[in-house]
Amino acid sequence: MGVIISVVNQKGGVAKTTTAVNLAAAIGQRGKKVLLVDLDPQGNATSGIGINKKELKYTTYDVIMGEVRPAEAVVKSEFRNLWALPSTQTLAQGELRLAAFDNKTLQLKKALLQIKNDYDIIIVDCLPSLGVLALNGLSACDRIIIPMQCEPYSLEGAAELLSTVKRVKNSTNKALQLMGIVFTMVDKRLTVNREVMESIKRTFPKDAIFKTEIPRNVRISEAPSHGEPITYYDPNSKGADAYRRLAAEVMQRAAKVGKML
Repeated sequence: MGVIISVVNQKGGVAKTTTAVNLAAAIGQRGKKVLLVDLDPQGNATSGIGINKKELKYTTYDVIMGEVRPAEAVVKSEFRNLWALPSTQTLAQGELRLAAFDNKTLQLKKALLQIKNDYDIIIVDCLPSLGVLALNGLSACDRIIIPMQCEPYSLEGAAELLSTVKRVKNSTNKALQLMGIVFTMVDKRLTVNREVMESIKRTFPKDAIFKTEIPRNVRISEAPSHGEPITYYDPNSKGADAYRRLAAEVMQRAAKVGKML
């Protein structure tokens, strides 16, 4: 059975989509079958793996609305072992339409259960909010990864997110747990980066934080405009090496989760 991991942070600009895309690609390169679910109306995860949004027949929106089966909307990317449930701006309508559903936070969960066994790992790129769509991402997954930029107020934002996770765990997803926090856009030359990292490390258990840190790297920033994950765009860059190491950590933790499911 596959493991579903949601990449979440209600704060924008923390490399959430970048982490979802590059992690999915790096895991695929390691031989695992991966589905990347784009749950953000901006559709950056979709374009980030070279999928043309104008050519899509079905998207995550159609799946969440129950209008098509998830397998009908899945698109194969050009990258090894990587498929996508793509998104477009249409998904923004889902936030409004879902309000009328009885089980409005469980639509993605119901959909992914239909295809969970078809993949080793499913990675959900959640939008930067704690609205209905994001709650669907939390309700559907087995574990969450929180990308965290080392800046003031990061700890406060993490506390708010984990409070929401606790509510979801108590209501719609009893098995939900934190897989880990990953530091992104790290520049240890900056005093504030070092101070925030130390503060977070003092707050959370050691095993709640991934050993791998994602550096601030210009090649990571360039890759999305070329529609390629960093491990393909510049496989020898520091950014690519970091995401390969993070993929190894995630796969190790996912294997333990898989045995529990």
